[in-house]
Amino acid sequence: MQDKAAALEYDKKSGSAPKVTASGKGTIAQSIIAKAKEFDVPIFANEALVNSLVDLEIDKEIPSELYQAIADVFIWLMKNEKSFKLGK
Repeated sequence: MQDKAAALEYDKKSGSAPKVTASGKGTIAQSIIAKAKEFDVPIFANEALVNSLVDLEIDKEIPSELYQAIADVFIWLMKNEKSFKLGK
């Protein structure tokens, strides 16, 4: 069971950094994961990264020290997007 989770949003047209749109621990984390699965949203597991993300304010841009880690997530997503069924 995963006890922490965070959801990210990135709008490349806006030119701004990605934002944390949801985060939590325990049952809240499980709800975030369940909702992602319900809508076929890819789930990327990285304990160190989620530990950093759960402490951030919701709807605020991620800090610059997390840019590389988040870029790696989006690179993983782009490389694997054909294997995901995004949205229902």
